[in-house]
Amino acid sequence: MGFLDNLKAKLSPAKDKVGDLAHQHGHKIDQGLDKAARTVDQKTKGKYSDKIESGTKKAKEAVERLSHKHDEGGTKHDEGGTPPGTPGGTPPGTPPAS
Repeated sequence: MGFLDNLKAKLSPAKDKVGDLAHQHGHKIDQGLDKAARTVDQKTKGKYSDKIESGTKKAKEAVERLSHKHDEGGTKHDEGGTPPGTPGGTPPGTPPAS
């Protein structure tokens, strides 16, 4: 087993824990990101507003992706796909397309 394989195996439990926490506390994380963005924007007197807004949006999207890797039952979703039953996803019980 190579170095990266060992590293991935050791980090997997941490990644799962982060996903669970993001799922449970996503709203609070979003509020914290908004508060931090407002503070930085005020301190820079609006000079970097567009960059701050863009960075905040990307951070929120990352938290959203982490939180949706686990559904209510605690099962993982495919990393690249949309969970079934979510907007843009396949509704539960729908047969696969052929």
